[in-house]
Amino acid sequence: MPALHDLGIAQAAVAIRSGEVTAERLADHLLARAAANAQLNAFIFLSADALRAAAKKADRRRISGAALGPLHGVPLALKDNLDTADLPTTGGTPALAGHRPKPNAAVVDKLIAAGAIVLGKCNMHELAFGITNNNAAFGPARNPYAPDRIPGGSSGGTAAAVAARLAPGGVGTDTGGSVRIPAALCGIVGFRPSTGRWPQAGIVPISHTRDTAGPMARSVADCALLDGVVTGAPHDAPPARLDGLRLGVPRRFFWENLDLELIQICETALQQLANAGVAMVEVDMSEEAVLDAEIGFPIVLYETVTDLGGYLAGHGVASDFAAVAARAASPDVRAILQSLAGAGAVPEAVYRQALEKRSRLQEAYRRHFREHGIAAIIFPTTPAPAATIGEDETFMLDGKPKPTFATFIRNCGPGSVAGIPGLSLPAGMTAAGLPVGIEISGPQGSDRELLAIAAAIETLLPPLPAPPTRS
Repeated sequence: MPALHDLGIAQAAVAIRSGEVTAERLADHLLARAAANAQLNAFIFLSADALRAAAKKADRRRISGAALGPLHGVPLALKDNLDTADLPTTGGTPALAGHRPKPNAAVVDKLIAAGAIVLGKCNMHELAFGITNNNAAFGPARNPYAPDRIPGGSSGGTAAAVAARLAPGGVGTDTGGSVRIPAALCGIVGFRPSTGRWPQAGIVPISHTRDTAGPMARSVADCALLDGVVTGAPHDAPPARLDGLRLGVPRRFFWENLDLELIQICETALQQLANAGVAMVEVDMSEEAVLDAEIGFPIVLYETVTDLGGYLAGHGVASDFAAVAARAASPDVRAILQSLAGAGAVPEAVYRQALEKRSRLQEAYRRHFREHGIAAIIFPTTPAPAATIGEDETFMLDGKPKPTFATFIRNCGPGSVAGIPGLSLPAGMTAAGLPVGIEISGPQGSDRELLAIAAAIETLLPPLPAPPTRS
């Protein structure tokens, strides 16, 4: 059996069900790992007592001979915008530091019903409004492969915990790339389901049109397992047949202006796929990029005011949207939210026009998938490896300063607005030891097919070494 911290979700579940490992022993081991690697700042809240109590309860249930769920006794790391009745849900922001929701998020209930244990609540970019995870309220989460680098965001703490072997897997949320970007930068698998496939209830929101929770793990199989638990789909995703598979390569926009090492790694991945019999079809999806640039922000910024305000009122939180904005600790987040609380709010007419154009974006994706006969498209998840912590406004890309936020969300944004599924796979590492991710995105509702394709691609990609964490 692998070392306890190297166990994936399915492996841990099998070991606990068989009695080879107790849930309590695994929980204790992961707590020790988290303490030894506290410098990564992956967690906002971690309760050793609550975790041990839940693990002991799981062990007693197994010994009793009761029926066990597919995740029985497995600790999972949850982004701290997923409501948990037994632990605080801060959203990574000061105004919610004492927030204790009464019910769990619907996603959390599904996981617990399957036997999972909440390991802890993970660090995140404040209110999920960014990609660096440089959180001024709780401190920056750090990339396990290079602690001076960002883990990506906004689900950066979850990605860091999974990559550093502090958790076998976890759940983040994705509005414009917040599962896939940190997965790519931390060298793990991150899956954004089709919007609406996973329930949204009980998640500190940004945009109901664009938000979704999604699994983060060190294998496609574990992401498929969590997707099955939440949606009721089969828990496995047998690899698709690669020979004869058609994948679109959107060279314009998605493959432009990339870090030189990153593009070499991703081109090598394409060649490996071609060698396995995959037909690479060049597709011009610049139309999708143009539409995303026009409508992505009006939708999310309009809905933030109404959706977050509704969440606060529905939970009886004393602070309203304006109060939360005023207390935001991170300068980038505070500036955005305060503008929305005042004269900078998006007019409803602009928002309605953006929603109409969104249907054009969705149709463009459907048309391109249909006309080219492709099962999915493939492209670098991010244009560059992880930036340095503190490069919040700009970072250097091939010797030129680039806007940090806009650059890192560039490739993930269009699919997020369209609501299609996307999955980031580790494609390799730079000479400096920084992970690089490659994404596949498929038609709306093709989630299980996309997971099967990813499972097959995963077998061709080089396995990444574990980061140099402390035992």
